[in-house]
Amino acid sequence: MHLQSLLLPVLLGWSTGASATDSSSDPTILANEIQRASNQSLLWGPYNPSLYFGMRPRLPKSLNMGLIWGNLEDYSRAQKSFRHTCEQSDDMKGYGWVEYDVRTGGRQVIHDQDNFIDIEIELAKVSGGRHGGSWGARVKGKPRDITRGPVKTTVFFWAGLEGDGTVSLENEADKLGIKGSVNLKGNVPGLDDFHIEVTEGPATNMPPSELDSRMDEFEEHDISRSFYRVGSYPAEHIWRIKNIIFLELKGRFDKLLQKFGAENLPPPWQALTLPPNYGEGNVHLVQKVFEGAFEFDILFSSDSAPKPMTSKLLTEKIQENTESFNTRFSKTFKRYAPFDAPKYANFAKELFSNLLGGIGYFHGTSLVDRSEYPEDEEGFWEAAKANREKDLGQLEGPTTLFTSIPSRPFFPRGFLWDEGFHLLPIIEWDTDVAMEIVRSWFNLMDADGWIAREQILGDEARSKVPKEFQTQYPHYANPPTLLLVLTKFIEKWAATTNYPDLTGELSQIMEQMSEFGGRGEGISNAIFASAESYLKNIYPLLRRQYYWFRETQAGEIRGYDRTAFSMKEGYRWRGRAPGYCLTSGIDDYPRAEPPHPGELHVDLLSWMGFSARLMKNIAIALKEPDDATEYGKHEEAILHNIDDLHWNKESGCFCDATVDSFEESVHVCHVGYVSIFPFLLGLVSDQDKLGKILDIIGDENQLWSPFGLRSLSRQDEFYSKGENYWRGPVWVNMNYLAILRLREYGAVKGPHQQKAAKLYKELRQNVVNNVFRVWKETGFAWEQYEQEKGNGKGVQHFLGWTSLVVNIMALPETVEVVAVPSHEEL
Repeated sequence: MHLQSLLLPVLLGWSTGASATDSSSDPTILANEIQRASNQSLLWGPYNPSLYFGMRPRLPKSLNMGLIWGNLEDYSRAQKSFRHTCEQSDDMKGYGWVEYDVRTGGRQVIHDQDNFIDIEIELAKVSGGRHGGSWGARVKGKPRDITRGPVKTTVFFWAGLEGDGTVSLENEADKLGIKGSVNLKGNVPGLDDFHIEVTEGPATNMPPSELDSRMDEFEEHDISRSFYRVGSYPAEHIWRIKNIIFLELKGRFDKLLQKFGAENLPPPWQALTLPPNYGEGNVHLVQKVFEGAFEFDILFSSDSAPKPMTSKLLTEKIQENTESFNTRFSKTFKRYAPFDAPKYANFAKELFSNLLGGIGYFHGTSLVDRSEYPEDEEGFWEAAKANREKDLGQLEGPTTLFTSIPSRPFFPRGFLWDEGFHLLPIIEWDTDVAMEIVRSWFNLMDADGWIAREQILGDEARSKVPKEFQTQYPHYANPPTLLLVLTKFIEKWAATTNYPDLTGELSQIMEQMSEFGGRGEGISNAIFASAESYLKNIYPLLRRQYYWFRETQAGEIRGYDRTAFSMKEGYRWRGRAPGYCLTSGIDDYPRAEPPHPGELHVDLLSWMGFSARLMKNIAIALKEPDDATEYGKHEEAILHNIDDLHWNKESGCFCDATVDSFEESVHVCHVGYVSIFPFLLGLVSDQDKLGKILDIIGDENQLWSPFGLRSLSRQDEFYSKGENYWRGPVWVNMNYLAILRLREYGAVKGPHQQKAAKLYKELRQNVVNNVFRVWKETGFAWEQYEQEKGNGKGVQHFLGWTSLVVNIMALPETVEVVAVPSHEEL
């Protein structure tokens, strides 16, 4: 049983019909006002997370800005040293946000060992005005090893305009370069008038000291100044800014090559600089060249803000943000023993900050193949494969998405399966941001109820994805993990007892909100003032998606003479292929072979049971009794069918079902995450079945390891075979669900309470300690962890669901036993 789901109706007063919020103000007006204030504080951010630093507003075809840097000590190094997009091949010693808040800013540190320098970027946002306020970024470079001699680094600031508007230089033209600050002004729809200043930096900034005097004969050029160049490029190619810079540098370099020859070139720190160019265009470049440590500021000022952004104000805000972040983080994610030790403090802050710093804003078209791909005949995957190879995808959109991402270097885009897990830490920090992201995802839904499982919006996003994976198919589902976030949202709403009394005029309500924000919560939890309104707006989309699942992913029960409580509640993932079920999210986990249209998948049935339970609770909250009754019947039937269709006595776990050569239904049992899925989603109430599942979880020859639960039993024939993606490695998201359930069952009196509590305590420690150990050794969180030694595996800098260890550390070490109310009491 899912303990919190049983208690929610009582906590919210639903059982008596009481309203969860009671305000005499128009809830729609209130909700709109809160959303407006929230959107203003979220307008600007490093919302191009695929870049080491890329600022943009949440506006399509707007103004993008970013940084590129490289080492100029020799020509061979310069060709490969320029950093812009996060790449695993850059071989960083570690990088990312060490503290970050999406509304105020933070600090990012990049350990660029191949370029012999550490880059630090401190970002601060200042609210005010009508267009999202102003912001500043302080860029610092510090040589990693001063004993190796002077480090020569070049840094480019770029600003690209993808749509309407203007940006122009305010400085006077100077063929030597620009001395002092570089100042731009502009006007862009949604931003109106603004100014950008790239400062000269402190007097400690030094240009390279070794200069070739022959360059004076070539052209007048002052290496101590900033070099500015403007150009006009097709808007759809601005994201290729690194190539644009190389193209601009090449023009000047070719002239040097012609004059001096390949064997007698001036040093690269003089040769690889932009030839100044002053005019009009949509791409603006500012280049600086340093020797040793350096520092400068990028200051963006909205003209509608009360005062401009300055270096002095930036310094104040950086200090203020650091203090407030640390205080708030310790309060929000209070770590319990043994993780309350000081050594875990930075670990927790960095993992969470990198998750939050991976939030991005994406806009563009997507490839969708809306051809019919029936999967009702045996061998269906062969025809589907042949059709996919015809490349029938058509561009649709454009659409926009505000989302967090799994990994900046490898998966810098939205993933439906991952997102629900991403938002579980985020909702603890900023409920409004989490629910804004949920809203953004549901706004992508088509008329049928389908949301593409992978959001690859625009050419820039597609450049990171192999062609065969770019097209999305409207009959393919993905686990509805956003419902995990909605469940947490309702639980937090139920616990909201210390918020302002939301009665009276709107101006008074907003004043109360402002005062409440002074206690450290602010707009980040203001959505609770209009939680019911939010649910009312999103409910039709939830219902549409729920019935899309029920229709498109339905499995066959009656046709194969299966015995079950319900002839309707059986489901199978579409999109199967031999050896794979990508749509389930657990790609190569062993399933029936060969695939068969008569398959039933226990993990999908579990997701549908979880969905029905949540939909029932939302319908009760919104006073939709007929809907609630309908969902309740679905839930009851699913809970019965999980046992009737999928429990296997011999294996002592839940198993997929398929059809054998005699057209009879049989179980396909591969003990692992799928076998315990009903448990992971809180759908197991039978004590005998619970005991057998706990036996599997705690068995070192099956799922238990010192690093977390393996994805597949050590005893399975496919263990560690093939790609070995979900055939053994430890995944933090599944372990997180297991930890939550063990804590719940460990808190309820019963024959397995002590065992569940013991497993909870030990699994919690195993998972966190292994992720911490590998983070200390490598500087990164990883996509998965090797099942025998615990080493990081797959994609590095994978915050995604691996950051759930922050939530795990915030769970008490031991559980308290509670009495569970009976259904009659509820």
